[in-house]
Amino acid sequence: MPRTNIPHPEERPGGVRLEGRTAPLQDAASAGVNDGGATGRVDYLLSAAAVRERCGIVLAAAECGETRHFRLVSGQLDDAVERVVAVTRRRYPDLVVPLHSRWRHFGVGGIDRAALIAPGAAPAETARARLDLAVVSVLLDAGAGPGWVYREAETGQVFGRSEGLAVASLRAMQGGLFSIDRTQPWRADAEALTALSADKLGRAFQHGSDNPLGGLEGRALLLRRLGEVAAAQPEIFGSPARLGHLHDFWWPHRAGLPAPDMLNLVLHALGPIWPGRLAFGGVPLGDCGRHGAVAGDGIVPFHKLSQWLVYSLVEPLLDAGFAVTGLDRLTGLAEYRNGGLLLDSGALAARDDDLLRRPLDPFGEPVVEWRALTVALLDRLAERVRERLGRNAAEFPLAKVLEGGSWAAGREIAAEIRPDGGAPLTIASDGTLF
Repeated sequence: MPRTNIPHPEERPGGVRLEGRTAPLQDAASAGVNDGGATGRVDYLLSAAAVRERCGIVLAAAECGETRHFRLVSGQLDDAVERVVAVTRRRYPDLVVPLHSRWRHFGVGGIDRAALIAPGAAPAETARARLDLAVVSVLLDAGAGPGWVYREAETGQVFGRSEGLAVASLRAMQGGLFSIDRTQPWRADAEALTALSADKLGRAFQHGSDNPLGGLEGRALLLRRLGEVAAAQPEIFGSPARLGHLHDFWWPHRAGLPAPDMLNLVLHALGPIWPGRLAFGGVPLGDCGRHGAVAGDGIVPFHKLSQWLVYSLVEPLLDAGFAVTGLDRLTGLAEYRNGGLLLDSGALAARDDDLLRRPLDPFGEPVVEWRALTVALLDRLAERVRERLGRNAAEFPLAKVLEGGSWAAGREIAAEIRPDGGAPLTIASDGTLF
C-alpha cells in the first residue's frame, strides 16, 4: 500500500475543515439561523439541536390535537416507561449499561467479535480498523426485512435483522471485501468501496431468491457513493482515502471532542452519499422530511443513521484515548423499534387505521410525523426511566436509555403482537433509511 499523506497524529493541525474552509470545533447549532444566510441555515439543519427542536415542534402540535396522522394518548407513555424499565433491569441487573451503538450487535451470540479486528496491530491502527468497520456496518444497517438471515460459517450461528447485518459486515471486512489490498483486510478503502457491486455485496451477505436482503441495490450504491465522497476529501480521509483516517483527523481534539461536532462533520462530509434527498442551497440535507406543523421551510431533520454512526464511533475513540463530550446533546433515533414501542404500547395512536395496513412512503408526512413524535417522546421517556431507576442524566444518558432500553423493548413488544416481529407500520424502504 502506498503511504498515506496524513501526517502522524501528533503533527496534524487543529480545526475542522469543511468545504474548503477551516473552522474551530463548535456545536453546529450555535451558528443557528439568525445570520440570515444559507450557510447558517444549512449548519442548523445539519445539527442534533435542529433534530430536537423541530421534532419538539411536531410534538407541541400533537399536544394541541393539531397533528393529522397520529395522536398522543394521555397516560400511555407510562406503560412504555414501565416496559423499558423492566427490560433494562432484566438485561442489565446491575444497571451498568453500555452505550447504544453498533458494537452491541457485534457481540451477539456471546462471541467477542470485536477482538478479531486487526490482530496484532498497533493501537492507532486498531482504532482506524474499528472506525472503518463502524462506518460501513452502520451504513448497511437499514432494515433487512423479516425473511433474510445470515449464517455465520465460523460459529454455525444464524442471525437476522440488525444483528445479522452486523455480523455479515464484520465477516465481509475480515474477508477483505472493503480493502484494496486483500493482505490487509481490516480496512475500508475508498477505492474498494467505489468499485463495490451489488453482486459482490449480495454474495457476502448471502442474498438470494430464498434469502432476500431488502434494498440490496440501494446499499451497494450507498457504499459506492461513500467511496467517492471519501476520495474527494483527502483533508479528512487521507490519500489514498480510508474511512478510518477519521482517527487521525480528530486526533488533535482527543482531549475533548464534542459529539455534536462529530455529527456535524459526518453530515457535512458524508451528506452527498444520500441519493434523492432534500437539499438546501445545493447542500444535501440527508435524512430529513417535511411536516406542516413546522413553519417556513417545513423541514424536520432526523439524521438517524448519521447519529447511530456517531454513537458507534464513540467507543473506538474512547478506547484509543479520546475524551468525547456532549453525548446527551445527540437525540434518540427515529427508527422503527423506538417508534414501534410508542405505537404498540399505545402512547401514540393512528388517527386512521388504514395507516397500519398500507405501505407508506418514508418521506411522506405520516412517517415524518411518526418519526418526529418518536424523537421528542424519547426525551420524555428517558426522564421517567431515570426516575424509576434512581439515576440522573449524567449517570444514565440517553444513549444508555436507548440501549437498556427502548430499542430492546420495541423489539419485544413487536414480537408479542405480530408473528414476524415487524414494525407496526410498513415502510417502503430503499435500504438506506430504516
